[in-house]
Amino acid sequence: MGQNLQSGERLRPIDLARGHGLSTQAVRNYEEAGILPAAGRTPHGYRTYTPLHAGALRAFLALVPGHGHPTATSIMRAVNEGAVDEAFRLIDESHVQLLDDRRTLRAVESALRDLDTTTAPEPAAVSGPGGTFIGPLAGKLGIRPATLRKWERAGLVRPRRDSRTGYRVYDEPDVRDARLTHQLRRGGYLLEQIAPLITQVRSAGGLEPLEAALCDWRARLSARGRAMLTGAAELEAYLRERG
Repeated sequence: MGQNLQSGERLRPIDLARGHGLSTQAVRNYEEAGILPAAGRTPHGYRTYTPLHAGALRAFLALVPGHGHPTATSIMRAVNEGAVDEAFRLIDESHVQLLDDRRTLRAVESALRDLDTTTAPEPAAVSGPGGTFIGPLAGKLGIRPATLRKWERAGLVRPRRDSRTGYRVYDEPDVRDARLTHQLRRGGYLLEQIAPLITQVRSAGGLEPLEAALCDWRARLSARGRAMLTGAAELEAYLRERG
């Protein structure tokens, strides 16, 4: 997508846009956002760009798949403002997030391996005979009780009501579903994506639906990691060009 440009060459917005499959408005928006350095101006006030701007655009477009649009924007803005250490910090944070996501994936895979294993409820999570109340379960998962109620409305957990108090009681299958929901939410899955997976597990459809989701998740993490490498290479080229 890049162009072979000479160092002194001047580019119109349309030249820069066409070279990357963008509109001229997008190029102007990127400049206004600080993704590109400020453009030069002709005596008549028209914008002119250089190979440096093309390098900035290549770096930004390469950073987006691995870091996301907002972070890629912040990285380029920091570089163009001379705050390179801030740009590196933002990149480090993205790598930390990717590592956390990989750890979450491993946690979900571990949970799936235990789905068919019948275990007793953990003592710390039990607030009454025969089940777990909403407060202790929420505390165990590190979420708010309101989140569990939201999951219940979405059909992801189905606690029964204590006949004496009317409180929600989460039996072992409910705790399992809550844990799986929690882990998949951390992996970026929406409630509407999780619901059919939970339903199929409940209906003895086996673990294949979740295994397929995890396979897709694993592939997305690998693609993100590779995209970060590509983005790093383009950003390094841009930094060298800036001098």
